[in-house]
Amino acid sequence: MKHQILALLVTFVLSSAGAFAQQPSSTDTSPAGTRAPVLPVPQPAAGFVQPKTPWGDPDLQGFWPGVDMVGVPLQRPARFGTRNVLTEEEFAKRASEIKNEEESLLAEIDVSTADVTTPCAIRCPTSPTPHWQETGKPSRQASLIIDPPDGRQPPLSPEGQARQAQQQAEAKARIARLQGREADTYLDRSLYDRCITRGIMGSLLPTIYNNGNEIVQGPGYVVIRNEMIHEARVVPLDGRPPLSSNVTSYMGDSRGHWDGSTLVVVTKNLNGMTGVGGNGGGRTSGRLTITERFTMLDANTLQYTATIDDPGTWTGPWTLSFPWKREAVYGMFEYGCHEGNYAMRNMLSASRAAEAGASK
Repeated sequence: MKHQILALLVTFVLSSAGAFAQQPSSTDTSPAGTRAPVLPVPQPAAGFVQPKTPWGDPDLQGFWPGVDMVGVPLQRPARFGTRNVLTEEEFAKRASEIKNEEESLLAEIDVSTADVTTPCAIRCPTSPTPHWQETGKPSRQASLIIDPPDGRQPPLSPEGQARQAQQQAEAKARIARLQGREADTYLDRSLYDRCITRGIMGSLLPTIYNNGNEIVQGPGYVVIRNEMIHEARVVPLDGRPPLSSNVTSYMGDSRGHWDGSTLVVVTKNLNGMTGVGGNGGGRTSGRLTITERFTMLDANTLQYTATIDDPGTWTGPWTLSFPWKREAVYGMFEYGCHEGNYAMRNMLSASRAAEAGASK
């Protein structure tokens, strides 16, 4: 029976298509050397009644894109300190920057005269086309990280420092080997470039496009579906034991339970091949545990909170939190990353051509 429910859930996932108002924290008057209070996570609105599924679980189902938070940095600029709410002046500046970005996306790029020799990430001739890109809406939240109170990741642990140094040495050696070429083999490019995955956090964090999220529920299961690289986690809620620690994957092994009306999902058994941002750099260790909390604040706002605990990378855990806004109709199109994506073929063929030219 459980297998039938799981099959129905996955089939449905593949076929289916309240404002954040964090109160400004008071000035930090903690004595030197002590930890300031954790910034509060918003709570459900007064009088809000959590809807239920036919089988009695809190009903979180729907489309919950995170596009509104595009432009809010993961880590808080140091000048903000423990303040995670923008002033009126700072908010006006952010709104102006977003407006300028939107206007720039509407401007056509004349590729015949533009410089296409310098690679770039976004909004230029060699980047994804402008109609793919999303700019978000002005938010008063200064950073996605809310704990530690300064909105910054804790320092790297000794193990994390050693791994970072190794990655930097590998990157330096790769640059020297390529001598200006993009790639000699597909292994020279990130998992994201290769359309494999961005990992759990990379699939959820607001980015330049494909910020859709969908939650689908069935008795004993929750499916968390991401538009970015078409990830879908089927999370059991029946208390079954976790997989053996020998079984690892890019998205890990997730187990869920209800804490009142909040869905709590704990994920372990990650393979250490992805990072928080998912772009191939800053990889976490295999000791990573991600604890996610999904809480409806009102009929149209779901607060997403995730605690990252990886002693193999950082000296302590840290937490990020931001709202998802419901959209009754959202285009969760298939992320056909390889369809019409000539990047890998072109990079490798260009590298072969460069080698042939150099050998003459």
